[in-house]
Amino acid sequence: MLVDVKNRLDEEAIQDLISYSIFPDPDRLEQTVATYREDAALKLYGCESEGEIIGIIGWNTDDNNVITIRHIAVRPDCRGAGFGRGLILEALELATPAAIIAETDEEAVDFYRSIGFQVESVGEKYPGVERFKCVYMTDEDSES
Repeated sequence: MLVDVKNRLDEEAIQDLISYSIFPDPDRLEQTVATYREDAALKLYGCESEGEIIGIIGWNTDDNNVITIRHIAVRPDCRGAGFGRGLILEALELATPAAIIAETDEEAVDFYRSIGFQVESVGEKYPGVERFKCVYMTDEDSES
């Protein structure tokens, strides 16, 4: 079950998880944490297991009810156990979006594919780093 962790941004465990999903730079982490504090539209939820937050997912929702995942991470010792998939599935249940969009690198693109996201390359946004746009359409609209 997702728990709101936006009020826990000072906790080391939360900051560690955020740091796994951004370029490893202390200034970038500080900036990301500040953005979550200041922007009421940004949501940040954690996945709890045995009393510890082991994964986080952060997103914003646009006017068309489309979620854009800003950050998603699972503790390295808990990866491969389905927690990342669970974060996305629970976000779908909680927010009931029309779609979910994420941008990622080659390392994580298969994770999104395995959940059913459609993936397309957006090319090199940074020198030597190919980025991918991943889109998951919910089936609410496809039934009409």
